[in-house]
Amino acid sequence: MAAAVPAARWARAAAAALLLGCCGAVLAGGIQDQAEQFFKSGHTNNWAVLVCTSRFWFNYRHVANTLSVYRSVKRLGIPDSHIVLMLADDMACNPRNPKPATVFSHKNMELNVYGDDVEVDYRSYEVTVENFLRVLTGRIPPSTPRSKRLLSDDRSNILIYMTGHGGNGFLKFQDSEEITNVELADAFEQMWQKRRYNELLFIIDTCQGASMYERFYSPNIIALASSQVGEDSLSHQPDLGIGVHLMDRYTFYMLEFLEEVHPASQTNMNDLFQVCPKSLCVSTPGHRTDLFQRDPQNVLITDFFGSVRKVEIMTETVSLDRNLTGFESELPKDALATEPLKYADQLPVAQIIRQKPKPKDWHPPGGFILGLWALIIMVFFKTYGIKHMKHIF
Repeated sequence: MAAAVPAARWARAAAAALLLGCCGAVLAGGIQDQAEQFFKSGHTNNWAVLVCTSRFWFNYRHVANTLSVYRSVKRLGIPDSHIVLMLADDMACNPRNPKPATVFSHKNMELNVYGDDVEVDYRSYEVTVENFLRVLTGRIPPSTPRSKRLLSDDRSNILIYMTGHGGNGFLKFQDSEEITNVELADAFEQMWQKRRYNELLFIIDTCQGASMYERFYSPNIIALASSQVGEDSLSHQPDLGIGVHLMDRYTFYMLEFLEEVHPASQTNMNDLFQVCPKSLCVSTPGHRTDLFQRDPQNVLITDFFGSVRKVEIMTETVSLDRNLTGFESELPKDALATEPLKYADQLPVAQIIRQKPKPKDWHPPGGFILGLWALIIMVFFKTYGIKHMKHIF
């Protein structure tokens, strides 16, 4: 009887150990599955293509719209190397701008969205329908620099934001040409066929903006617009000092919403759909999600507006050797630069600032010639009188 008691205890202990081992294996397997799902997900990088299609001073708000979105995506972590910025006009350097080198998005004039680190990739007359479509589809000449390329792949989530003047089924580029909703839909289909995106978020702020996503037929696209077909997209924040409106209503309230988003935020796409109701926008914003495979409620805002950071936790200790002497000696001599690189025909910034201005050629003022002729006529009348006028005519 005494021998049976230890045997029973041993059996219970073995059963408990077996149960703990099974639970541990299941738990470890679950963690491993989650880790594999995390690192093998189809989304590894984010890109943004931000386009202002309008020129001229009275379209100040469209440039402010685009620069404000540019500021938001940079704040949330997308670097300039993953942003293609297209501005059809440079409002910061416009002679009508009372505050040069600035573009403001709010009437309190506290936030300069132009800043000192804006990298414009396509400017002025480079902003064309052809260049825009070439950026999307990757059909770019080999000589095009990397900053002007959309180097996305099948694991890229892409944000495409467009603003300007539009109508039913088209968006104008610089009042000289237009892109239609069919051309845009075909460009997105080329991107999908060429595996240039994983998921795509399209946002447009223009009149009758919903007409621009009606023809989309490619998968994994969410589309938002500031107005329905037959509606105008209205401006916001008029400024008497500048003399124009500073932003459009839809973009203003969207950016107000984005200011509350941080890189670790759990805000989803359904929240973005509600940022500008008709009571605020006056127009009726629209969205389309039937082409998207995921539930918008499970799609985070930062899946498109933020950066992707894949972090792998390691249990092993990695020692870094601080003694790197001799590293350069191992390199071949041809790999070492023989002379420092420099820009050709460009002075250093200090010399540019201190150099004397070039002397300007003297030109008579505008009224000088007119005044000279008036003086000649007065002397003639005083000398000869009006009876000699017949000798002139």
